[in-house]
Amino acid sequence: MAVAIALSRRGRPSSAPNPNVGCLLVRDGKVVARGWTQPGGRPHAEAVAIAAAGEAARGATAYVSLEPCAHASPRGPACSDSLIVAGVARVVIAAQDPDPRTDGAGITRLQAAGIEVVTGVLPAGARAAMAPWWTRQVEGRPFVTLKLATSLDGCIALRDGSSRWITGERARAHGHLERASHQAILVGRGTFEADAPKLDVRLAGLADRSPKKLLLTTGGAPEGWTAVASPQAIADVDSVLVEGGAGAASAFLAADRVDRLLLYRAPILIGGGKRALGDIGLTDLAEAHDRWRLSDSRLLGSDRLDVYERIRTY
Repeated sequence: MAVAIALSRRGRPSSAPNPNVGCLLVRDGKVVARGWTQPGGRPHAEAVAIAAAGEAARGATAYVSLEPCAHASPRGPACSDSLIVAGVARVVIAAQDPDPRTDGAGITRLQAAGIEVVTGVLPAGARAAMAPWWTRQVEGRPFVTLKLATSLDGCIALRDGSSRWITGERARAHGHLERASHQAILVGRGTFEADAPKLDVRLAGLADRSPKKLLLTTGGAPEGWTAVASPQAIADVDSVLVEGGAGAASAFLAADRVDRLLLYRAPILIGGGKRALGDIGLTDLAEAHDRWRLSDSRLLGSDRLDVYERIRTY
């Protein structure tokens, strides 16, 4: 199942608005096919794996990161039906589909066809891999990642606004990978006017993955940008990377719209520079605790990256 979940990440964010799903077909202890949701949402992961396996799918076990869909579409059949026709003997599912068009119906259909179904295998990992789609499906809003690149003393720039570069080349390259995994990227008006950022993906082979550009502003936006009046006003995308500056970061934190925090810290001290955050509405220190969970920590050259996830209950 861990492999199926890893495969699902290959479809993020290009599978939107459909979920990025991974599928692994195993027969007689050997992997016979792999699949993940393709750009635009079709073909689905199961369809890709079944087509690759051919007759080897018959009698195989399918490991899927999300319950196979039970609703047909003009773009293709329901995956639960496709697995039945392919003759798989067993289906192992990580997470049940919260989409009301499926939500258990795919499992029921498979079982009615005599297929053994196992559910709840690594569900948290599957939900994390599908976090943008899952957040939109369950909460009706995009999944938001906040990126902060700071000095050890929490500054994002010198007093005059100079910020190129706080972090080193490896940390910046990682930031471009993050851009490629989000549908949209957002900055505030101050950052836009001070830096004129391109917000594209400048990594070989990923230039076509540059996200949609959003500007947090109560006014208009220039050509090629979309104006967003508030953190709550973002529509039409499942994932957003907030890159700057302090005003935009503070607005999303104050609205409790940050689901994931990337904290890049360079081993430098700035002193009287520009701070990473402004007021986020905190009035009691007790409210600041038990909100974030460290999920990853690594060195990128001489810089430290700590990844935190907002603790939520769905």
